[in-house]
Amino acid sequence: MIRILLIPILVIFLCHNSQCQIIPLSSKLQKDLVGYWDFSKSATGGWNSIGSKSFFLQFGSEEVSQVLDTVLNRSVAEFQDGQWLEIPREKLGKLNIHGKQASLTVLALVKKQSDKNWQAIAGVWDESRSKRQYYLFLNASSKTHQDDMKRYPSKGRLHAHISALGGKTPGEVAWITYASSAQSVPVQTWTWIAMTYDGKSIKVFVNGKLQSDSLTNPFFYPEGIFDGEENGADFTVGSNSVGGKMTNQFLGRMAFLAVFDKSLSEKDIQNIQNDFHVIPTK
Repeated sequence: MIRILLIPILVIFLCHNSQCQIIPLSSKLQKDLVGYWDFSKSATGGWNSIGSKSFFLQFGSEEVSQVLDTVLNRSVAEFQDGQWLEIPREKLGKLNIHGKQASLTVLALVKKQSDKNWQAIAGVWDESRSKRQYYLFLNASSKTHQDDMKRYPSKGRLHAHISALGGKTPGEVAWITYASSAQSVPVQTWTWIAMTYDGKSIKVFVNGKLQSDSLTNPFFYPEGIFDGEENGADFTVGSNSVGGKMTNQFLGRMAFLAVFDKSLSEKDIQNIQNDFHVIPTK
């Protein structure tokens, strides 16, 4: 028998084998939701967004592993070296978030299993062809201080990139405008990570908390998001293109990924996280 948690808001019931997951989303958040994936169903070439086939995350060059996670008690995606997911540019639809007034939220539940530098989580970010829009990364080797726009050593943090130009930051060897968390994200621990952009500032959240840092988070950037047009970047998960190849490999597990075309509040993010349950049947 399935135990059902009753919550007085709109809920989505997702059941697979012996588990039932309940993802409550208010009608307001449903309106702003572009797509989300929970990776619990058997993968046939990839995963459809929940409740819709609009966004199919297909395997990159290799099949992304699916494993049973004993902590969450359900199947999740496990990214190993050389594995990623992608949605081709021509199928991005509302994932192609851009413009001067653009806003967004990318939210994921991950367990990173390595502390290697530069691990791509999700977004639209092609450095090879100067088609950067937005992306959520872990473990950049540096963080940018917004007071002097210089980069300083960093290890294990969460980073949110937004670009209005597509190419490199003028005068720099890379794009250096991004928010960074105040603390590192632990290895081998399920952690909620999120980025938001409201057209003015970039923010990152760890386990629902804005880790405020006057130098790195929020990061003031009122320039908007680059329009890659028809030949822009794909939406990728677990890797992005740099120097003509897919790299910045995420090494770890992912149980939830969502994209909203609105900058959610800290309270909204916390509500989604707090109400995410895996309830085993008896």
